Amino acid sequence: QVELVDSGGGLVQTGDSLRLSCAASGRTFSSYAMGWFRQAPGKERQFVATINWNGRNTVYADSVKGRFTISRDNAKNTVYLQMNSLKPEDTAVYYCAAGRYAVTARTAYGYWGQGTQVTVSS
Repeated sequence: QVELVDSGGGLVQTGDSLRLSCAASGRTFSSYAMGWFRQAPGKERQFVATINWNGRNTVYADSVKGRFTISRDNAKNTVYLQMNSLKPEDTAVYYCAAGRYAVTARTAYGYWGQGTQVTVSS
């Protein structure tokens, strides 16, 4: 199995930046696509960004395109989400996930982190 621990959330103001990290255990991290999802109260968990195994392909939700950047460091078994120009509507619990393919569907990911809270004040 793959164990994921995500971190880096916090309380920020509109326009601020945060960098989320997700540390993975296991020796086969580089073979997994990694994704970030978020879930606000009363809403379905939604796709944010994904990156394939070697980092050559990335996909972003329209709502974060141009503001968020997903990256990975396979030597450190870590995936990152750099979030710039944050808006109140970005407020959610953010989850990292590992799966076979870099796709947008949350059901395609078999392993999930515990979540980290991001709150953006109005």
